[in-house]
Amino acid sequence: MEHWNRYAAVNDEFVPIHMDDEAGRQAGYASAFGMGNLQYSYLHNLLRLWTGDEGEILEVSCQFRSANIKGQIVTAGGTVTDVATESGRRVVGIDVWTEDQGGVRLCVGHARIAASERPS
Repeated sequence: MEHWNRYAAVNDEFVPIHMDDEAGRQAGYASAFGMGNLQYSYLHNLLRLWTGDEGEILEVSCQFRSANIKGQIVTAGGTVTDVATESGRRVVGIDVWTEDQGGVRLCVGHARIAASERPS
C-alpha cells in the first residue's frame, strides 16, 4: 500500500478504487487494486537498473492483463530476446512483465534499450 500511496500522491490519483476495498469490490475486484501505470513504472525501473545510467531506454510497451490486488507481491522481470547493432550501438530487445507471487503475469510487454557496455 505504501507504493500505491506514493504513486497516487505524485500523480494526484487518489481514486477510490485504488484506495478503498469497498470501491474495488463494487468495480468487480476482491479489494482495492493498484494503478496500471504503477506496473508500467516497475518495468521502467527494471530496465533502468539493468542498463544503468549509461544505457538508454528507446521504447517500452505493455499490455495490462490483470489487476494487482491489495496484498499481492508484484515483481518485474525480463528476458533478452534480441541483440543487434544499430548506428554503432548495441541495441537489446527484452520481453518484460510484472507478475504476482504465484507467477501470474499482470502486465506483459517489450522494450528496446541501447545498452551500456556491461556483461549480460
